Amino acid sequence: MTTTRREVMAGAIAATGLGVAGEPLLARRPGRDRLIAGTYANEGGKGLYPIVDGRVGAPVTRIVNASYGVGGGPDGTFYLLREQADGRVAAYGPDWRSRGGASTGGADPCHVAIDRASACLAVANYSSGSVAFYRLDRQTGAPGEPQLFQHRGTGPNTERQAGPHAHWVGFSPDRRWLHSVDLGADAIFAYRFDPVARTLTDQRIAWQAPAGVGPRHMVRHPTLPRAYLACELRPKLFVLDALPDGRFRDAGEHALLLEGTKGPSYAAHIAIDRAGRTLYVSNRGANSITVFALDARGEPRVVQHVPTGGDWPRFFLLREERGEMLVANERSGTVNAFRIGKDGRLTPTERSIAIPGVVFLAEV
Repeated sequence: MTTTRREVMAGAIAATGLGVAGEPLLARRPGRDRLIAGTYANEGGKGLYPIVDGRVGAPVTRIVNASYGVGGGPDGTFYLLREQADGRVAAYGPDWRSRGGASTGGADPCHVAIDRASACLAVANYSSGSVAFYRLDRQTGAPGEPQLFQHRGTGPNTERQAGPHAHWVGFSPDRRWLHSVDLGADAIFAYRFDPVARTLTDQRIAWQAPAGVGPRHMVRHPTLPRAYLACELRPKLFVLDALPDGRFRDAGEHALLLEGTKGPSYAAHIAIDRAGRTLYVSNRGANSITVFALDARGEPRVVQHVPTGGDWPRFFLLREERGEMLVANERSGTVNAFRIGKDGRLTPTERSIAIPGVVFLAEV
């Protein structure tokens, strides 16, 4: 989503850091547990919120509209996007000290990916439908000036697909390709990536989606040459086989919602567990997580539709080592915790913290 089409919450919610029973969000475990929560300012967010041992601290007010981020840069650098008309990517060290930043060359950046070994970064600019590519300073982690790649294409939804809208970027496991999912163009774009030369070239269409589905986010199977694509404008999951030349081949589609679900719903985030046995997709509107079991061939089968306990689940964070999923419900301003069973199924814990306008979570 962009800054111009987000809806303002009816009221601000105070961040207390306590669950419904006055407990921290998560059960106590050995060692410090540190998270961050990015928020939208026009929905009451005051900046970047630290969450330490399940309790919310005072926000870092100078880091606003942090809609997505990624760590693992040189010397432990963490990168956050500032989603606004003049898009920015900013690099941070310990205690959120600035290590530099750069323009994304476009409007409303919403997703970022890193190739750690080559110290290269890519950003998807939603509103301008472009991809920014950076060589990072190998010592400081600071991004240099971006190389910009413009998408082309439209879709039949005249309100949402009048032009390209890049919504996701990711480097391929073999480090030969960067892919970008575009909601407006109904397409996945591919770029040839050279991790030695640290270059991006040769834009091509890797997969053309059915008209009007509005592809949003993609995730790859951890061991198989297969990917899964969640669509925003139609509640569908596409299974894609990854080909050596960077393209994808359609391998099936699945509904994300229960039959008979009323009202509009828009897929948001998608993730897969490390074993490649369970796939999760969040649905805004239906306010649910769809859980798919994956067989040995990576074929999905719906096993659960779990209410998120809040409104507009834009993001969720899998924490397998803790057996937890945290769901960021943007419009209700809540982060709710779920237990992950051995079979991948989710169970609500009734633990929740209030963070206004929460749209992103990460471990730090």
